[in-house]
Formats: sequence, structure tokens, C-alpha cells
Amino acid sequence: MKMRNLKALGFAAAATLTALPATAQSILGDLPIIGQPQPGGIGFQPAATSLAEEVHWLDGFLLVIITVIVLFVTGLILWVVFRYNRKSNPEAAEFTHNSPLEIAWTVVPILILVVIGAFSLPVLFDQQRIPEGDVVVKVTGYQWYWGYEYPDEEGVEFSSYMIGADAGNMMTPEVSAQLTQAGYTDDQFRLATDTAVVVPVGKTIVMQVTGGDVIHSWTIPAFGVKQDGVPGRLAQLWFRADQEGIYFGQCSELCGIAHAYMPITVKVVSEEKYAEWLAAVKAGEIETW
Repeated sequence: MKMRNLKALGFAAAATLTALPATAQSILGDLPIIGQPQPGGIGFQPAATSLAEEVHWLDGFLLVIITVIVLFVTGLILWVVFRYNRKSNPEAAEFTHNSPLEIAWTVVPILILVVIGAFSLPVLFDQQRIPEGDVVVKVTGYQWYWGYEYPDEEGVEFSSYMIGADAGNMMTPEVSAQLTQAGYTDDQFRLATDTAVVVPVGKTIVMQVTGGDVIHSWTIPAFGVKQDGVPGRLAQLWFRADQEGIYFGQCSELCGIAHAYMPITVKVVSEEKYAEWLAAVKAGEIETW
């Protein structure tokens, strides 16, 4: 009799678990966390798009130019200090100008700026020329969370809050449990959100960005994108992620007292997983994302 009761309980528990709504974690599986800040880090996050690669290359290129200029100017100052101090040069020369030198220090900076512009403008144009999107997502910044809508997919819209926002933005055992349930660790506290933007890898994603109250800014450093969301205006950015994984960002426009607590989470998945997630969302089968 007891065995029958245990079996009945087992079948009931299995049926209950089967009936529970799916989670994004169960559909999308474990994804590597690629785009997140590192303790003590001073460099860029790994580039996950061609836009980010261009920005990283341009930064290195400008660093070389700036370093050469700094070394040249520093060396020139030191040479003048030692060569023309009062002890080495007791009788100072008397002249008012040097035309070749004045022409040189006018023309050379112009040429340097032209070279910088020739390499930086194409990077800017690549970011500002918005291609036709395979997936379009409208994002609205609010104090202090994000609202997402997939205009081409009926019924796919949701809000995204920082995990722990309902606990006063403080780490508690309950918040730690929420992070674990969502597939994160305590290291992702104040980075991870309860819902995430899900996009397919290798596809052109167009984000339509606006603000619902004050100015916010949507950015993912690993994608090399950032766009202010201004109330009453609709701006756009685009990216094409090359690697599946989880990428974090933050609101980058001071928007009020809880500005530091409105992170961004983007999950880049395979086309098959994206289609499965999309179908589950439309069917209302996902409870926890």
C-alpha cells in the first residue's frame, strides 16, 4: 500500500514538473558569458561584432599617433630646457619669428588631423548607416528599467529589470538564489537582468531606441554600440554578433537616482534556439527568462 502511494506521489510530482512553464534557461541552454567587465580591467571587452573590431583598431591606431606626438613634444621640451637654459646659453638670441617653423607647426597638425579623419570617418559611417534588419527590436528606457518590443513579432514585448532591483539593489540570499535560477553567479550581480534581449547569431539586428521619461543610453561595449534614447525621438543602431554568448551593458546616460541599477543583458543564440524561444514567448510558455 505504501509503495503504491509513493509511486502515485512520484507520478504526481513528475506531472507537476512537466506542467511548469518553461524558462529561457531551459530553452536557450548554458551560454558563455563573453561581454562583461573584469576586475582591474583597463582594456576593451572582447569584440563580438565588426563594429567593435573597427573601434578597437581605430583606438590602437590613434594611440600610436598620440604616443609619437607626446614623445616628440616631451623630447623637444627637454632639449630646449637643457640646450637653451641660462647656464648653457647666457646670451639669448633676439628674433621675432621663424616663417618655415611657423608654417611647419601649422601644416603638420593639419595633415595629422586629415589622416585621423580619413580613418575615423569610415568607422563612424559604418555605425550610422543602418542596414535592413533581419530582426528589429524597439527598446525604451524608463526610470529605471528597459522595455523591449519585437515589432515584427506579435505579442513579443517585455520589461527588463536588474535581478535584485526588488531587494533595494542589495545582495541578499534571495537575490543570490534568483541569480542561480537564471543561470548566473553572484559575480553577475548588478549586471544580469530578469529578462534578456534574445537575438540570433550572425544576423543583422536593428535596435530602435527611445526614452519614456528622461534621456537614457543603450549600450553593449562588446558590440561597439551606444545610442541615446531621447523621449519623443526614435533613434537607431545596428550590430551583427559573431559569437553565441551573453553580453552585458549599462545605461550610459545619467538618468536619476537609480541610474547605476539598470543594466542590459543580450543573449546571442543559434537560429534554431532563437526560433524556439520566439515560439515559446508567443505561446506564453515562458515564465522566467
